[in-house]
Amino acid sequence: MSATGGAAITVSGCGKTYADGTRALAPLDLEVKAGETLVLLGPSGCGKTTLLRIIAGLETPDAGGRVAFDGSDVTGLPIEKRNVGMVFQSYALFPNMSVVENVAYGLRVRGVAKAERLAQATAVLEMMRIEALARRRIDQLSGGQRQRVALARALAVRPRVILLDEPLTALDAALREHLRAEIDALLKRLAITAIYVTHDQAEALALGDRIVVMRHGAIAQVGTPRAVYFQPADDFVADFVGITNRIPGAVRDGRFVSAAGALPVAAPDRAAATLLFRPEAATLCAPAEAALTLRVEQVEFQGARQRVVLAGADGGRIVVEAPAGTDLVTGAAVGVTLDPTRITLV
Repeated sequence: MSATGGAAITVSGCGKTYADGTRALAPLDLEVKAGETLVLLGPSGCGKTTLLRIIAGLETPDAGGRVAFDGSDVTGLPIEKRNVGMVFQSYALFPNMSVVENVAYGLRVRGVAKAERLAQATAVLEMMRIEALARRRIDQLSGGQRQRVALARALAVRPRVILLDEPLTALDAALREHLRAEIDALLKRLAITAIYVTHDQAEALALGDRIVVMRHGAIAQVGTPRAVYFQPADDFVADFVGITNRIPGAVRDGRFVSAAGALPVAAPDRAAATLLFRPEAATLCAPAEAALTLRVEQVEFQGARQRVVLAGADGGRIVVEAPAGTDLVTGAAVGVTLDPTRITLV
């Protein structure tokens, strides 16, 4: 199967209000570049799946909303007329069909002759490295195999847009990470425009060329994974995408002063200020070697790393990471140094 190319998508003023008055999605605008992988990230009920379904043609936007592919208005077209592939969380495979029949189903609906659709389906199975499963029934497959079949079925119609709705949620952690890498490599190779829905921050950061963080049916931030992680637009984004530590204090004479200690900052005096930083911006050391001193409250072993919860004199807590070999004792004082290029003062 050769690269298909992707369509640019324009969403204009698309909102969704149901008959009972429930607003699932506030009117929003969004541009998706041809060939990019855009991830819709947010908690349950934030509107990300509703937006995906509007783009797919499975939901109709409120009056005035428009969806265009490569500049052509597709708002009134059903999913089968939009040349999109769809991968659902539940896989939605047909148990009465074999693997190859499932993969060829979309081609059959489009009127492709039997010999041609079986040839195309077989080519996609080979690309996905599951051709040996072609004649198996769906109930004979593992979760990972079913997910590959669902993805193969979506790709068999040679779509210009592929839409994935939490496709890895039902899988165990190790398989989820493996398939995520496979999907990422596949999308890049085929240059298909992809929109991927997830509530998993690690998945979003790994897969997305850009991430759309959503909250309460609206867009909170759009940006590259690095921009969303290191320059969050607000407290919600900062807390939802990774862990953000906060130390309250004040700025006096070029120093941030807190109950944990003081460190130099390039900021004007402020009676109240908060120091923000991610866990990886901090390094643990002896109290005498650091400007900030806190107490070890909890240590969670994670293999190569340890997640350490520290408590300050003001009762606040921060989370940092340390190598697995670092000797940490609960209740002991520990010093914290911060990378000055990776802190934010608000």
